[in-house]
Amino acid sequence: MSVITTIEDLRVLAQKRVPRMFYDYADSGSWTESTYRANEDDFKRIKFRQRVAVNMEGRSTATTMVGQNVAMPVAIAPTGLTGMQHADGEILAAHAAKKFGVPFTLSTMSICSIEDVAKETGNHPFWFQLYVMRDRDFIERLIDRAKAANCSALVLTLDLQVLGQRHKDLKNGLSAPPKLTLANMINMATKPRWCLGMAGTRRREFGNIVGHVKGVSNMGSLSEWTAQQFDPRLNWGDVEWIKKRWGGKLIIKGIMDVEDAKLCVQAGADALIVSNHGGRQLDGADSSINALPAIVDAVGSQIEVHIDGGIRSGQDVLKAYALGAKGTYIGRAFLYGLGAMGEVGVTKALEIIHKELDLSMAFCGRTQMTAVDKSILLPGSFPTATS
Repeated sequence: MSVITTIEDLRVLAQKRVPRMFYDYADSGSWTESTYRANEDDFKRIKFRQRVAVNMEGRSTATTMVGQNVAMPVAIAPTGLTGMQHADGEILAAHAAKKFGVPFTLSTMSICSIEDVAKETGNHPFWFQLYVMRDRDFIERLIDRAKAANCSALVLTLDLQVLGQRHKDLKNGLSAPPKLTLANMINMATKPRWCLGMAGTRRREFGNIVGHVKGVSNMGSLSEWTAQQFDPRLNWGDVEWIKKRWGGKLIIKGIMDVEDAKLCVQAGADALIVSNHGGRQLDGADSSINALPAIVDAVGSQIEVHIDGGIRSGQDVLKAYALGAKGTYIGRAFLYGLGAMGEVGVTKALEIIHKELDLSMAFCGRTQMTAVDKSILLPGSFPTATS
């Protein structure tokens, strides 16, 4: 194996080691994937101002996200089916995040359950991402389980009331556990490392759901339940109810519009995430980084603004922070690491991003993350609130 120096190196390795249906699930967007591609491409247009002859000793990328100390302004994003990229994937990623000093966010649609992750990380606080289902009794119990597991923030996703169409998933017959079609079996036979890992774990279903919902005891009954459960009626009244039930730090994910950002402030959220769901929902929507400045300008003094979508390097983190994002989230970047090498790969992804962030900050003449602002960017190269 060649030396791994970038997130792209991890992606290439993950593509070799993860079955196609699960690799494609992580590495795809909806419809034409134009928004998925724009998330990355629009970061590349932003240029730095290089500075010299500044004392670079004593640098620190440390800051806070929703009042919690972080080694850098990066959290591991909630991603569904993480435990299908690598056996026990959520637990391994949570371990890596804990050691590195950044938040880990567990998805409602995870393979390892809330209780699994809490137990395996010694009840180290992690964040939990909530999808709102029609079954409100299940949602109440899910929130209570997150509280019992010592979760220190709830990330409420608002942009999945209906599911965007992802062509690759339909063509691959995506499911968990995988549908054993001839094509999928042939493909899995070429991934012996993955198969061995999955054979050695009992965690192959949606751990937060199976056994926790009346009538859902296996994957057959689960697929029927989930098909009917994402709630198109979700509204801001539900946000108020969830905030009250939760009672802790609340982060609202899926905001791409200034008016919705203002509603997050009115709802009393602690932070919002500028996010188009990684280009997996509304194809043709703006990129996250393009949408960020207007939202920061409108509400950045009233609520902490975070961002996800397209972040593949420490330079991307630095650009987003310079434009006002107090936190960033990596989804695909850590999944590539996980699929490539398990926990070691997630740690490698965090190390790559941290080193790029630290060195780029230094080249821009800053020694503290908290001193970074848009003055480190080349005028005219970055999106503004009015552009």
